[in-house]
Amino acid sequence: MSRSNHKPFISFGARIRKSPYFDSTIKYGANAFTIYNSMYMPTAYAGNEAEYRSLVTDVTMWDVAAERQIEINGPDAYEFVRLLTPRNLSKCEIGDCKYILLTGDDGGIVNDAVLLRLQPNQFWISPGDGDVLLWIQGVASNLGMDINIFEPDVSPLQIGGPKAPMLINKLFNGEHDDLRFYKARETSLEGIPMVIGRTGWSGEISYELYLRDGSLGNKLWELVREAGLEFNIVPIAPNTTRSIEGGLLSYQSDIRRRHSPYAVNLGRLVDLDQDINFIGKEALKIIKNKGSSIKLVGIHVKGKPIKSPPEHFWPVIIGEEVVGDVSRCIFSSRLKKNIGFASVNVEYSEPGTIITIKSPHGNLEAEVCEFPWIPAERIKRT
Repeated sequence: MSRSNHKPFISFGARIRKSPYFDSTIKYGANAFTIYNSMYMPTAYAGNEAEYRSLVTDVTMWDVAAERQIEINGPDAYEFVRLLTPRNLSKCEIGDCKYILLTGDDGGIVNDAVLLRLQPNQFWISPGDGDVLLWIQGVASNLGMDINIFEPDVSPLQIGGPKAPMLINKLFNGEHDDLRFYKARETSLEGIPMVIGRTGWSGEISYELYLRDGSLGNKLWELVREAGLEFNIVPIAPNTTRSIEGGLLSYQSDIRRRHSPYAVNLGRLVDLDQDINFIGKEALKIIKNKGSSIKLVGIHVKGKPIKSPPEHFWPVIIGEEVVGDVSRCIFSSRLKKNIGFASVNVEYSEPGTIITIKSPHGNLEAEVCEFPWIPAERIKRT
């Protein structure tokens, strides 16, 4: 039986949460959603290519409230947070944001996240899709540490694009023009409490406004939109094309539980010489010594433009043997080629290796390559 052309949809109900910006996303054209961290998150407004052009040309706003924050506070908060990640946090100061990995006893990645240090003993962890809150509470359950772990009323609204600094300047009257990459501070906007961070997952200059009162979500949305009209602001969803171009990895697809940091080229986030026994330390020592058996690589996929990313992992084959899979790929109009990520057995990970991908479009030939293709922007354009 052939597959129907009718597109399925997600029905809304009380079991899945709506973000504080949900009504605004519907008002301004969101027409597709996914479920991320048990919350509805928009995945389309004008479409991937139109949203990409706005992101790389002007400024965009995103409902990313599904990045549910996990607060850890209390006298032992710092020592506890250090147990969760192999990254060395000894130089993590107040106002710092750090990209971290959370690893299990086997060295596999439980999730990736952004860590914010707001006070000496107050941290937020902003993870990808997964039950990270439950995992962290489980880790803490028998340690006897003096800490509190909970989900605060915090909902990020992301602002990204080359004109994002101009919009931030206008919104805050220049107050945060000095905010550097991966720094954050507490602030407010017309009485709306928030934390502003130079963080985000856009590949372009980005800020995140971490709203601290969910009842004010639609008010914040309208303030940002109104201020951004002169910069051609539009709402968009997380953009597949720009994230792949910039080498921004997605948990549950490019990064999975079976991956160690070394498998996904993130060994720089592991410090095995620390004097603490963070979770997975011994396993990571073994993996580093032996070498990872799989590796995440970039790929150039030949053939017609791939207009939408895979709905499932596409097998990678050499001859008749399955040697890996493709997690995400898409056509880049700037590069004029199909690019993406694949996890493959390490012996097939050298750039220039030719692989075959079994896709719904038939077998596709691809070449292993290095990434990123267009590095993520960190410096404000003048």
